[in-house]
Amino acid sequence: MRLFLLPISTRRTLIYCQRINEQVTKEQSYIDKITTRASTTWVKWEKYEEGWQKKVTEYGNKLFQRLAYEEWGLKSIPPLNARRKAQALEGHENAHVEFPASIIPRESVLGVMRSLSTERQALHKKWMWGSIIGMPMTAPVALLPVLPNIPFFYLVFRAWSHWRALSGSRHIEFLLDHNLIRTSPLPLLNTLYAINRVDLSLGRLKTELDGIGSGSDHDQSLRIPKSTSDEEMLLSPMSGRLFADALEVAELEAEIDRAVQQVKKSIEAKEELKEEKDELDAATKGPRSTR
Repeated sequence: MRLFLLPISTRRTLIYCQRINEQVTKEQSYIDKITTRASTTWVKWEKYEEGWQKKVTEYGNKLFQRLAYEEWGLKSIPPLNARRKAQALEGHENAHVEFPASIIPRESVLGVMRSLSTERQALHKKWMWGSIIGMPMTAPVALLPVLPNIPFFYLVFRAWSHWRALSGSRHIEFLLDHNLIRTSPLPLLNTLYAINRVDLSLGRLKTELDGIGSGSDHDQSLRIPKSTSDEEMLLSPMSGRLFADALEVAELEAEIDRAVQQVKKSIEAKEELKEEKDELDAATKGPRSTR
């Protein structure tokens, strides 16, 4: 099992698992069979040129992009079961994590993994059971002709998704508890982050130059950078393809793209809120009229 720790910003990190040398068994679990069938049906519906199937996949894919990148990352980790526990304890399952040592010190890696594996467990457990409890409430929709019970299938998907993320997080926690994860700093990741640092710097410079060219306030365009305590992006929109190609893990492109988009949007929202608060504070602390 090959794990990656990929910092998205100075405060948030994506964990992703690439399973290697996995043997395909003839006997699939019931959940695996349902998952495979659902994936096949979804791909088939995406190929429709029109109809409700096409609409469902269009809206569904937009919804998938809004699901937390942390959830997708934990879902990439195989669920922990009795067979995997035995294999890990007997030394038949090798788990190692690769990370950029230029950003995450080696001595901090296991602590970061511990946080990522435990901080969302309560949330996933809560919403998994919430989705399960809500399933019977969608029964009246099944009485509608032609259309399938889409709310029911949505709740089934969300219950499965939360269960999968919860199981993945418990798998990492189990490996950490038994000291079964080897840390492997990857120099290639240092190079990739250095490339992204240049790309982000050029992007900020371009923004400042565009501001000057448009006649905006020079003081605002060339203001002193924010304090280092503020959260800053470490990856850019170009990072997904770059990392996926360099690491030869095609699935990483979508995962990194989703994470970059969500973290960037979150940082921008916080900055806007802070600016509004500062403006409000400045207005309330302004000179008061005297009688």
